[in-house]
Amino acid sequence: MVKDMMDEKEDSGMNMTEDEMRQALFGSTVRLKAPQAKPNTGKDQSQKSPVRRKMAKNFVPKLIVTLRVGNEFEGARELITFDVDTLSSLQAEVDAMKIARKKYRYVELISVKPAQ
Repeated sequence: MVKDMMDEKEDSGMNMTEDEMRQALFGSTVRLKAPQAKPNTGKDQSQKSPVRRKMAKNFVPKLIVTLRVGNEFEGARELITFDVDTLSSLQAEVDAMKIARKKYRYVELISVKPAQ
């Protein structure tokens, strides 16, 4: 029974040649002639020099860290600010504290705000 079905399939549509199958799958096999390139005369407007755009500055996120610093325990204090190039307020705080501790003994964080 299976063999009879295989014989029917071969009779119904498998009588095509390889070229006929290619034509059915991919269309005609006739290749079109490639258009000939025109010689460049230098006056072609489609070959304009590319328009140069102004390079946009890369956005660098900045935070401003304000610290109150001093070298005496309850003595005079001063406010200093640091500009830090990061989005993380925690990282900005740590970086500013590290820099301030090199010069000052007592460091207190006042604020961390985005630069405008």
